[in-house]
Amino acid sequence: MRALVTGGAGFIGSHLCEALLARGDAVFVLDDLSTGRFENIEHLPALECIIDTVLNQDIVRDLVRDVDVVYHLAATVGVQLVVNHPVQTIVNNIRGTEIVLEETCRYRRKLLLTSTSEVYGKGTGEVFSEDDDRVIGPTHLIRWCYAASKAIDEFLALAYWREKRHPIVVARLFNTVGPRQTGRYGMVIPTLVSQALRAEPLTVYGDGQQSRCFTYVGDVVPALLTLMTRSDVNGEVYNIGSNQRVTIEALAHKIIERTGSKSSIKYVPYGEAYGPGYEDMRHRAPCLKKIRAAIGYEPRTLLDAILDSVIDDLRMRMKTT
Repeated sequence: MRALVTGGAGFIGSHLCEALLARGDAVFVLDDLSTGRFENIEHLPALECIIDTVLNQDIVRDLVRDVDVVYHLAATVGVQLVVNHPVQTIVNNIRGTEIVLEETCRYRRKLLLTSTSEVYGKGTGEVFSEDDDRVIGPTHLIRWCYAASKAIDEFLALAYWREKRHPIVVARLFNTVGPRQTGRYGMVIPTLVSQALRAEPLTVYGDGQQSRCFTYVGDVVPALLTLMTRSDVNGEVYNIGSNQRVTIEALAHKIIERTGSKSSIKYVPYGEAYGPGYEDMRHRAPCLKKIRAAIGYEPRTLLDAILDSVIDDLRMRMKTT
């Protein structure tokens, strides 16, 4: 197979590229390096990397024409980046996906679109299923533009399937974590691990009782590969995540323990971190019944092992910088 990975120099994208190359696929990456890093893929000389944006429709068309499948991961990600650059977030996510859909439909290339658990918004449930109603905050709170833009991406993809029978599948990811992820844009685990390794206070927002489920990238990538090979999943949305829940406060304590750090925990109000009116969801965990039934997916890596992989990776990176 010949595969195009948009956002392939990013954290998840680079692990996907590794897996594709390992099974013998030819891999092409399109990434503007706005959040991705070339060092994530420079150890993969067999792939071809084009430094450009999915907003460049001519480049996207040329690449899509010459491949068999497309994994669309390119997007603006990270709470801090979304809050600081809302125009970039909305345009990149919506127009970028629209271009990828136009060109993959033109050449009938199957498309896997990565979406996010953020689309569930601030729903009050603790476990979210793919067909649950969504509760999104008001438009004057910029924080919600990411969730809304990714929801539009899903609407577009599903519309292409229903109206044009364009083969697509949507993977709705829940807090994917692992080596190469950075805390530059608000990713919680690498941020807290970096603080612990530097013996700095670990910043926990709010009261720390909000809970999340963290999924190892090595469990997510095989699921993406399997979804791409199956025609019976076309036109469907699937949660991919873990059901091992932890509060952010407990996560911080666990990171201090596993790093052997002498750090303390510093509680920071949301408004101080992101500006007035910032809203967060209290709990977010995926229902995995649908993807389990479809492809037998099970998250296998426990939180301690995930943390150890990130700790080892960041320790190594800190030694070389």
